Amino acid sequence: MREIFAGMPWWIKWVAVPVIALVVFGGLIASVVGFVIGLLFKLLVFVALVGGLVYVVRKFMSSSSSRSDW
Repeated sequence: MREIFAGMPWWIKWVAVPVIALVVFGGLIASVVGFVIGLLFKLLVFVALVGGLVYVVRKFMSSSSSRSDW
């Protein structure tokens, strides 16, 4: 592989080959990035919902225990 690129100009190695790779694999890269972003968003929503549930349960438990003290 090095022999193939040895005689080529620098712009072939550093511009043309990456552009061709993006054109060929661009859809795959976009799908993977979209999947990862969607997964992170769902994880963030899950953490927020669980945190809200824990907050509500603790608030309810502390208010019901203070009422039973009376």
